[in-house]
Amino acid sequence: MARFVYPFTAIVGQERMKRALILNAVDMRIGGVLIRGERGTGKSTAARALAALLPEVDVIADSPFNDDPHSPATWSDISRERYTDTPTDAIPTEKRRIRFVDLPVSATEDRVVGTLDIEKAIQRGERHFEPGVLASANRGILYVDEVNLLDDHVVDLLLDSAAMGINVVEREGISFSHPARFILVGTMNPEEGDLRPQLLDRFALSVEVEGIEEAGARVEILERHIAFEDEPQSFLDHWAPEEKALADRITAARALVDEVQYTRGDLRLIALMTSQLHIDGHRADLVILKAARANAAFNGRRQVSREDIRIAFELAVPHRLKRGPFADAKFDLSTLDAQMDQLESEMGEGDADSDSQTTTQQEAADGKKKVNR
Repeated sequence: MARFVYPFTAIVGQERMKRALILNAVDMRIGGVLIRGERGTGKSTAARALAALLPEVDVIADSPFNDDPHSPATWSDISRERYTDTPTDAIPTEKRRIRFVDLPVSATEDRVVGTLDIEKAIQRGERHFEPGVLASANRGILYVDEVNLLDDHVVDLLLDSAAMGINVVEREGISFSHPARFILVGTMNPEEGDLRPQLLDRFALSVEVEGIEEAGARVEILERHIAFEDEPQSFLDHWAPEEKALADRITAARALVDEVQYTRGDLRLIALMTSQLHIDGHRADLVILKAARANAAFNGRRQVSREDIRIAFELAVPHRLKRGPFADAKFDLSTLDAQMDQLESEMGEGDADSDSQTTTQQEAADGKKKVNR
């Protein structure tokens, strides 16, 4: 029996949560999203709905790791051994739907990263790897409900893989690696305990969701869910045009995101904002830039705007603020625009020249600047 997935575009409200998920869909390198809120606010519904929006991907047909046939540098050890010297057109490929992998709270390290069969390696000299959750989730969505109840060590493993895009398993001097690039979506109810600050910081984006109080919107939620439960196929058919439009928009943004440019003035504004709030490290700055570029691409633009930075800031900063009696960081989303105005004025004319210089990710990696004429 087919399982119907509630349409992403039919979700009422929760715009910030939906935007955080979409930005990660545009650029998986952002690093995932943590959704915090009470039960029944659409957290898991939105995550599952996002998977249905994403395009099919080309994979090596006999790969359990969803290896990309067009990117040999990211192949698993198995695909590298099998096809390194094989002409591209001779590699067996197929299209697969994006996978939505649900990780149980009881998951162990071996269940997550996979296992190496040491006995076979010693007795037969064979390197045999049993894939884990990270293998299934590669190039898809890894969903962790009640992530705050998951063992901290397992959370660390997930976040490390999400950040590096690779999973390496080593046992008794034997190692195996495979790609592990996925959209990590963690959800939690703060009433059941919070994550340690070190783990909070590792989630790229975070949003707080609450039940909608406005009566009209609550009625709309009821009507849509009743319609979906009564006639799921008819409901899906009704929302199909909007789903396709959003899916096409995400696909186009994925192709565009690496071309989105930003100025040195943009970087300085981001750095000033995060340093003013005494945010530790540089992860937040990088996340803001990546999310801003993804937001620009989602809107069909090749240049980061102040609005892109503002949206990225709202998603990347609040969960990184220091809390407690000795914390001096203060942040109010309602005054964000005024704070940005003030910082831009303080930057002064000294950045006027830098604002005329733009760079893309590849140009930055090459150490080059491109002047916007």
